[in-house]
Amino acid sequence: MATHASNKELNLKGLELFQTYARTHSLQETAEESGLSISTVSHHLRNLENHLGVDLFDHSRRPMILTPTGRNFLRNIAQAMQAIRKATAEASAGNVADASYLRIGTIEDLDSDVTPELAVYLSQKMPDCNFLYHTGASHEIIKMLRHRELDLGIVTTPAKSTNDLIEWPLLRDPFVAVLPVSAESSLPDIVAGKAKLPFLQFSSDLIIAAQIEAQLRRLGVQLPNKFKCGNNQTLMAMVAAGAGWTITTPLLFSRARRFQPKLRMHPFPGKSFGRTLSLITSPDCAQSVIDLVSYKVRSELSRQAIAETHRITPWLKDQFALID
Repeated sequence: MATHASNKELNLKGLELFQTYARTHSLQETAEESGLSISTVSHHLRNLENHLGVDLFDHSRRPMILTPTGRNFLRNIAQAMQAIRKATAEASAGNVADASYLRIGTIEDLDSDVTPELAVYLSQKMPDCNFLYHTGASHEIIKMLRHRELDLGIVTTPAKSTNDLIEWPLLRDPFVAVLPVSAESSLPDIVAGKAKLPFLQFSSDLIIAAQIEAQLRRLGVQLPNKFKCGNNQTLMAMVAAGAGWTITTPLLFSRARRFQPKLRMHPFPGKSFGRTLSLITSPDCAQSVIDLVSYKVRSELSRQAIAETHRITPWLKDQFALID
């Protein structure tokens, strides 16, 4: 039983950590998301129980679970916590021209075209703002958002929920097969492993690789490979040289313009699948800034990737598109 209620005021950090633990069921994950140590997380959760004078957790279970009282408390604070985050975001919105600091994370998929245009646009719209731009993998950017090391990020939406952050879907980007123009075997034979052309794939630690591997497992397809790479341009160069084939997306294909004369993009055989690119923000990121970034990223994706892709591959028109 928790000790009698403390005279201390209720701690907002304790409530946030309580919500995070209730979602993750793990002190380790709660600590990683919050950027705190496990002992500090435990201390905050114990203090919350002591303040309320009730047991929110069954400490005899490993991992500990919420008691019926804890579940009721979680339900009762949800609306209040959402209101606090909304109020914080609205209070920080103000005039974007007055913003002083903005930290943006983007995946490498956008670093040669969309991100530079975004940087120029924001510097004009927010002349007194200091910017930090970070390029990294989606999972890394999401972790930095959770630790409040970034204000917003443009990432491949992960399969795991990001409900501690706010997600704004931008682009539907289907998976396609890319073969060298010199390939003599049919795509079904290549996917079935009946051809000698090896499968070249993304590094396993990337979200895009996990999505492709999950779909191949669902289809019961096992593809021997001899090459893994985290860089799309390198993959496209290898395919263009006839060293193999790969599964990628129209957005990534559009970035490999120098190799495209030696490449052919095909619908992936069987049931289609894809990824979503999203703008993901911390709960306290100003809505006015979100709107500005979303507008520019959408216009650049449409201008630099979607329009040309639809022209050369009309069959992608309904699949490769902005999300309203």
